[in-house]
Amino acid sequence: MKRQLDLVIISDVHLGTYGSRAAELVTYLKSIDPKLLVMNGDIIDIWQFNKRYFPAAHMEVIKTIASMLTNGTKVVYITGNHDEMLRKFKGFKMGGLEIQNKLLLELPTGKAWIFHGDVFDTTMKHSKWVAKLGGKGYDLLIILNTFMNWVSEKLGRGRISLSQKVKDSVKGVVKYVNNFEETAAEIALCSDYQFVVCGHIHQPQIKKMRGKDGGEVLYLNSGDWVENSTALEYHEEKWTLYRHDRSKVVDQEELKAENKVALNYEQLLQEVISGLQPN
Repeated sequence: MKRQLDLVIISDVHLGTYGSRAAELVTYLKSIDPKLLVMNGDIIDIWQFNKRYFPAAHMEVIKTIASMLTNGTKVVYITGNHDEMLRKFKGFKMGGLEIQNKLLLELPTGKAWIFHGDVFDTTMKHSKWVAKLGGKGYDLLIILNTFMNWVSEKLGRGRISLSQKVKDSVKGVVKYVNNFEETAAEIALCSDYQFVVCGHIHQPQIKKMRGKDGGEVLYLNSGDWVENSTALEYHEEKWTLYRHDRSKVVDQEELKAENKVALNYEQLLQEVISGLQPN
């Protein structure tokens, strides 16, 4: 049984990179039936895209989303910094799919402001080459982390997150995350939004934040599908943070067998086009 949901928000999947947990995302997407799916930036990593590395599981994510479109789910793609090339298509609509730089939603419980979050990143604005270099270093760290976790699990020990340990130990990173959250909350309060929803910093979160004038806003971050495998869900007027159970990952050999068709680009394109057509 697929779970019926009003709204699902995912971000930072980074398809096309070694760290992307695409198989886990496919398992999750196949378990839900949302009215609205918001892909909040950095879904395909165009910065580090390599046509020699786009495995079946990554292609299956695209195919699954196309199938959701066919079955009546509305999909809004919000652009991020790693897929910024799509920003020139802002306002594009076809069938149930649209591309935007931000999204304002009138929910039963208040107004929600949804955007990726890189607008707050001064490194992105002034030294893009530094940000890209950092992205490659991060990808290398994730590859190393994947190998270490494989060894750790073979030895019967738990998983570890190198990147999280680095983030937690560097004061500048902690300060950046705090500033990011506070800035998003303050702007949302000034605009009279009840919810502000971001991605970008790979830190899943739901928490109430109080502004300087005493007002309150609910800050939400959908996290990512590289380290945390998280998504935001809104249903029956309640927000929840979904964390994927990694024991539910589809068997890799089974996934490869299912994806023989997905690797045929012409057929995949046809399925995507068909998913964009209105019912």
